Amino acid sequence: MLNYAIIFLVIAIIAGVLGFGGIAGAAATIAKILFFVFLILFVVSLIRSRR
Repeated sequence: MLNYAIIFLVIAIIAGVLGFGGIAGAAATIAKILFFVFLILFVVSLIRSRR
């Protein structure tokens, strides 16, 4: 999942540099959502592995 977040972040950066504002914003939003979902799942897995 972190790989997908990084891919969408790179797409957002490239689209932003090329001037595609709508695509860059959408890709950045998707990257943020995926990163936070990954982060939450990571913390949950850490907590569960300690028990």
